[in-house]
Amino acid sequence: MSQSMTDLSSLQLDALRELANIGSGTAGTALSQLVGRSVDISVPNASVLDLADAVDAVGPAESEATGIVIPLEGEMDAVVLLLFPVEGAGVLCGMLGVEAGTEDGTSALREIGNILSASYIGSLTAMTGLDLDLTPPQDVTDMLAAIVATVLATRSGETDSALILDSELSVEGEGCSMSFLLLPAAGGVREILSRMGVDA
Repeated sequence: MSQSMTDLSSLQLDALRELANIGSGTAGTALSQLVGRSVDISVPNASVLDLADAVDAVGPAESEATGIVIPLEGEMDAVVLLLFPVEGAGVLCGMLGVEAGTEDGTSALREIGNILSASYIGSLTAMTGLDLDLTPPQDVTDMLAAIVATVLATRSGETDSALILDSELSVEGEGCSMSFLLLPAAGGVREILSRMGVDA
């Protein structure tokens, strides 16, 4: 690469934060309707990292996490990966009145992952004009590094960088953190930035 994807300009980072803010607002509204309580989602960090750095950025490689994997169809070859730390998954399931680690708990996390991904990808398509559709979510609980490695192993195109939206979700003061990763085929992040009018 002529320019590392980590060397983004302030204009590019602002565009990614705007994307995250629109998506998180939509997701918060949808989740509020699901749980029947006020849900607030903030995105303190939006970044693009080379793949090796992206794994380190979302947490210790050996820590256990639940991942929701959603392949995308349409104009870009990409996979969405939502990562919930075990504690965060437990908090979210508790908010929904189900137990983490059970079939109901896993189903609830898949639904939350679907809502969050639909909201973030929806704002992405609105800002870029890309035609993207979500496919049914899958889930996996494992060590964080293993989850990421498994997802990357399924990629048909080479993935060189990841768009990461660190998200903080709060339901009436009770909060948890999660990471939203968009893993496009090589060059995908550059195309997204270009379509948003902030070329690298």
